[in-house]
Amino acid sequence: MTDNPAPPETVDLSSCDREPIHILGAVQPFGFLIAVSSDWIVVRASENAPRWLGHAAADILGLPLSDLLDAETIHLIRGHLQSLRGPDAIDRIFGTPLLPGGPLFDIALHVSGGSIVIEAEPSVSEHLNAGNLVRSMVGRIQQTLGFDLFCRAAVRQMRALTGFDRVMIYRFDPDGSGVVIAESARSSLDPYLGLHYPASDIPKQARVLYERNWLRIIADVNAPPVAVIPQRDPEGQPLDLSMSTLRTVSPIHLEYLRNMGVAASLSVSILRNGRLWGLFACHHAEPRHISLERRTGAELFGQMFSLILESREREAEAAYEASSRTLHDRLMGALASGGTSLENITSFLDDIAGIVTCDGIGVWVNGEVTLRGATPTAEEFTGLVRFLNRTATSRAFATHAIGDIHPPAADYTERAAGLLAVPISRAPRDFLVFFRREIARTVTWAGNPSKPATLGPNGLRLTPRKSFEAWTEVVRGQSAPWSAAELRIAEALRITLLEVILRLTDSAEKERKSSQERQELLIAELNHRVRNILNLIRGIVAQSRSGADSVEEFSGVVGARIQALARAHDQITTTNWGPGSLRDLIALEMEAYLGERAERVVLDGIDVLLEPQAFSTLALVIHELTTNSAKYGALSEPAGRVDVAWRRDPSDSLVIDWNESGGPAVMPPTRRGFGTTLIERSIPYELKGEADIRYELTGVRGRFVVPARYVRDAPTAPAPVPRESVHSLEAAALSGAVLLVEDNMIIALEAEDILATLGARAVDMAASVHDAMRLIEAATPSFALLDVNLGSETSLPVARRLSALGVPFAFATGYGESFRIPPELGAVTMVKKPYTADTLRRALAAGAVAA
Repeated sequence: MTDNPAPPETVDLSSCDREPIHILGAVQPFGFLIAVSSDWIVVRASENAPRWLGHAAADILGLPLSDLLDAETIHLIRGHLQSLRGPDAIDRIFGTPLLPGGPLFDIALHVSGGSIVIEAEPSVSEHLNAGNLVRSMVGRIQQTLGFDLFCRAAVRQMRALTGFDRVMIYRFDPDGSGVVIAESARSSLDPYLGLHYPASDIPKQARVLYERNWLRIIADVNAPPVAVIPQRDPEGQPLDLSMSTLRTVSPIHLEYLRNMGVAASLSVSILRNGRLWGLFACHHAEPRHISLERRTGAELFGQMFSLILESREREAEAAYEASSRTLHDRLMGALASGGTSLENITSFLDDIAGIVTCDGIGVWVNGEVTLRGATPTAEEFTGLVRFLNRTATSRAFATHAIGDIHPPAADYTERAAGLLAVPISRAPRDFLVFFRREIARTVTWAGNPSKPATLGPNGLRLTPRKSFEAWTEVVRGQSAPWSAAELRIAEALRITLLEVILRLTDSAEKERKSSQERQELLIAELNHRVRNILNLIRGIVAQSRSGADSVEEFSGVVGARIQALARAHDQITTTNWGPGSLRDLIALEMEAYLGERAERVVLDGIDVLLEPQAFSTLALVIHELTTNSAKYGALSEPAGRVDVAWRRDPSDSLVIDWNESGGPAVMPPTRRGFGTTLIERSIPYELKGEADIRYELTGVRGRFVVPARYVRDAPTAPAPVPRESVHSLEAAALSGAVLLVEDNMIIALEAEDILATLGARAVDMAASVHDAMRLIEAATPSFALLDVNLGSETSLPVARRLSALGVPFAFATGYGESFRIPPELGAVTMVKKPYTADTLRRALAAGAVAA
């Protein structure tokens, strides 16, 4: 023997990957498990079943389930089993008795091998409407803009739902390592945001289980596991607990959590395309068990978050692919117009580089090398092509670390660390290659990921690392990875160059012919419109001639009418020949003709839009009415005015009333000029509407009806933000960390937003007196807002503690004036529910927060 102890044996980190965590043969003690055969005979049970069923575990085995559970409960279980679909399906039953008149339990069901697994835990009466709660949570994250805000809102929602001290979104990288990309934690905890964790922290088989089972809770890391007996069935097989909600935990993982200072955890999977994208990781410094119903809500929120995440990423990818496809199509057109030989591709390398984001591009065609941007040298590129010749010819090939698979490439990573190679022929092997430069990244790890693992007290199992202090390293030799969308774009480019380019000449010829036909059609349409306009102007000139006494008067009348048409045409073309505003039409005509006198025309009506045909017709009618009023009617006198009102009648037609007052006595015209004809006949003739003009002594009265098919509702402009509310937000006096005690999650989230807007650096939320006291002891807040009623308790103990510490606070209550503040608390501000930022600001100004 030697006096010197042997050094600890170094262990391959893949040892963790081989641990059978799905068949550990035990459950957590907050519930119990029984497994029955297909004929409903108990074949397995956890050793703690007697605590709730009143039979020893060994006595349960072999009994019919009907000897243990109420018949109605068994009937309910059978019905839920009927709805299970697929090997990983699970179902849950809430608030049902196992025995007649007994306490209520929540039950989780799944099928494992040939056994029906029934897991039960005491039901917690929370009156929780999980579906409505999750619907509100999803509505909040859907309103966010941008990925970071989306993730931050999601961790806030999950923390409010679960009550855990810390909730993180942990995203996996392609190599299995992960990084915390969003975090919500009580203010006294050190942040984990941005920390990276090696792949060994969550081994492969754990990641596989996360893909199958969305939810995982560890209520107490120090709780002793409860064995399931028998450990093996008559065939010697253990019970697979992959889909179990009570499944116990690997000793290695429990020690890992203890080393992190975590007493309880909850994990909810985030999947994309059925593969594990990341996790909601929830940590608590004390043992914490939340009800199965609340856990189900967390699971549902995780599933909805996954769907929204996938949808948003798909939208971003689709936009990127659409942009690249536009460049791709433009390139193909350019290639076709220049000929069909592959050699022509070298003339378009700059355009091709825009299809996929890259720093450089190279092409190898018939042994010739052409390079643009940051690339290897021609000699290095030749060696790279020889390497690429050994890859598959039927698809694009991508890597973000060339040096890892082609050692000579390690010499030029500063110019080209990643490549995306697109085969563009079969014989000889020609390539189009996109390059990306090296991105030297500083990665902050939660502990040194390279520190060797050693054997320890867990026997042949790993001893988890105990240090999680930030440890940084610089990662070199890698580029930004190529996304799935970029690979699809490259594949589309490959297919086009291989299979379509020889047909592009014919396609281009057809496109040129089609373009010529479209051009001829546009010219014909333009000719038609120009002829119509010319005919209209000719008619105006001809009809205006008879009413003019001089060339100057004739010129003025014709010019004014054509100008009215021009103004209408300008308004129509501004909206791309779309509907125009009636209010703008009248106002513009009045301002153009009357100048400062336009204010004597009073408009009354909700704005509407007129189709172009009706807009032009009405423009001439309004012009003639305005001209006649200014020359002979109300607008010719200083005290005269015109009231123009419009409305929609029951048939949705537009009714316009023109009423003049304060002008000279009106006499009917002795002859019908062109202007009068326009007023009386254009709307009935052009639009099949109505026109009625009456020359009453006190003023001209007109009524015009435009059919509904020419009228649309005008969009409503958004109301401006009241200045008072803006000023009230600016007057916020909060700072530091604020404690919010509120048992209603929706109200708590709203209050959190308001307090943050009023200046709070951080908002710690508590739903109970216990949670609030724990947060106060961890870190004294600068201010607190306390909901009086917390379900089965009040927040008065919290108020007394804050008063003793000298922390200012305010009560929020829905009781109105009926709540009486205890005298020992002195004068405390009360805020009545529902409250807003402005009412809270007034509460602060009234003395809730010390200056």
